[in-house]
Amino acid sequence: MRSIVIIVGGLLLLGAFVLVARLLGGGTTRSMVTAIQVFLPVWLAAALVNMWIGVSRAGYSVAEEFTIFLAIFMIPGIAAALIWWKLSS
Repeated sequence: MRSIVIIVGGLLLLGAFVLVARLLGGGTTRSMVTAIQVFLPVWLAAALVNMWIGVSRAGYSVAEEFTIFLAIFMIPGIAAALIWWKLSS
């Protein structure tokens, strides 16, 4: 359940990045692509912090936590890549 909440949080964060870029950048494609380029490393860091917490505090092994990390990072990451691809077309 916690993983689903984190994934939804990542999707909401992606939406916030794109919305702020749209508002501040005048709705240009370049500003929204830049927002996605900033979102991806920010989300990677957040997913890695979540993995570290799972290993250091919750007692999971790195192997167990890595599969969760992949899901947590990849679902919002793929959504960001799809938006980027759509904006580039």
